[in-house]
Amino acid sequence: MDKNQTINCTVTSCKYNKNGENLCSLEQIIVTPIQNCNTKQPDESMCSSYSYDEN
Repeated sequence: MDKNQTINCTVTSCKYNKNGENLCSLEQIIVTPIQNCNTKQPDESMCSSYSYDEN
């Protein structure tokens, strides 16, 4: 990944979300297709790097 790129994320329940900054603290994420979903919209994929923040 280019060092000037960032990963924006507004999923506040993810432990990699930087509180209040809408940024993912991971250097890279894994994006996975959702099976049997052919909407041609963003809901066809999901972030597989998501992990629930138990704090």
